[in-house]
Amino acid sequence: MAKKEKKLTKAEKEAKKLEKKQLKLEKKKAKKEKVKKESYLKGVVKEMKNVVWPTKGDVVKYTLVTIFVVVFLALLFTLLLMALSAIKGVI
Repeated sequence: MAKKEKKLTKAEKEAKKLEKKQLKLEKKKAKKEKVKKESYLKGVVKEMKNVVWPTKGDVVKYTLVTIFVVVFLALLFTLLLMALSAIKGVI
């Protein structure tokens, strides 16, 4: 029985060593991820400083153009639907 106990203790020692190695690897991985996140955020901040934001006038102009195009297309499709319905004889 003494031999079996020694083998168990060896297995336990190996398991503990393996656990320690895994913990070390996890710590290293977490540290690398932290560094990656920090460098990513630094890059984002750097790029945001280079962004040229539109002026208020540009925003108003683009908004008006968008509204005009949407209304125009809505009217166009409505007229097209009415014309096709008249041809078919629904109206």
